[in-house]
Amino acid sequence: MVMQGEVFVRALSRTGYTPIDLCSLLGWIYTICWSASFYPQPILNYRRRSTHGLAIDFPATNALGFISYLIYTATFLYSPLIRRQYASRYPIAPEPTVRLNDLAFAAHAVVLSSLVFSQFFPAIWGFRVSKFQKISKPIVGVFWGCTLAVSILLVVVAARGTGSSLDAKDWAWIDVCYALSYIKLIITIIKYIPQAWVNYKRKSTVGWSISAILLDFSGGVLSISQLLIDSAQGGDWSGVTGNPIKLLLGNVSIFFDVIFILQHYVIYRATKVGEMAGIGVAVGNGSAHATAKGDEDDDGVFKPLLGDRGGSAQRGGDGRPLPRIALP
Repeated sequence: MVMQGEVFVRALSRTGYTPIDLCSLLGWIYTICWSASFYPQPILNYRRRSTHGLAIDFPATNALGFISYLIYTATFLYSPLIRRQYASRYPIAPEPTVRLNDLAFAAHAVVLSSLVFSQFFPAIWGFRVSKFQKISKPIVGVFWGCTLAVSILLVVVAARGTGSSLDAKDWAWIDVCYALSYIKLIITIIKYIPQAWVNYKRKSTVGWSISAILLDFSGGVLSISQLLIDSAQGGDWSGVTGNPIKLLLGNVSIFFDVIFILQHYVIYRATKVGEMAGIGVAVGNGSAHATAKGDEDDDGVFKPLLGDRGGSAQRGGDGRPLPRIALP
């Protein structure tokens, strides 16, 4: 594995670019992809004036997970103690593979996740919200379980007085940071399950933005690529094991993104959902005329922002429809 990494680094150097250049480029591209993936869903909710089709557990867990991830990335970037403890545990590659773009992404994600969660409160947005859209008991249990676990670890580290220790065998503050990162991992694993279940029960993905999933998938692939190149550059793959949250986050996201892509484009492709009764009701076999107002599939999330607010496409002088920009 190390030899393959060295071969890649040498091959890249011949192009005139360094691994650092490529890592930086990949880092900011995946940050843009992941950050952009947070916009289609709230825009879709705004267009439809409804949160139907979206599991409330998703934005609720997202907010918790990204708050944990924000603290994790901030400490690895700016805490001298945490960076020294990391270097003592991984002496061959002492530089943490957390980057500034990771922190920027986490901060942005906290804001957008909180925004989507707020859309479930009619008093704030006036959107239609189903009486069944409440945070589930398992998710409430996860919240209190994560809070309790981190609290216990904080008490243990403080009681043992080893928080500043550079000995890898001691419980230290870096372990608390890792615990926060594992909370983000746990949240990432479970946050997609309620939405996949909602799609399955409704036999439709209407109300759930596929554009967000496609952007999330792209970000996951690029994130893993950056991490692998970072480690290849250092000649030590402990850069991967030393940042397990980044590796696992990318892989888990890709796994669930593939599930949602299959649900949208294959399994429930022929199903459209109406909104006449205020909840999802299958109404057709997929024709454009059967699509409910606000369905992202036909109109694109950003259609209202591009001037084409009517039900028919704008046409040029020759009578042909003018091309329009719309997310998939």
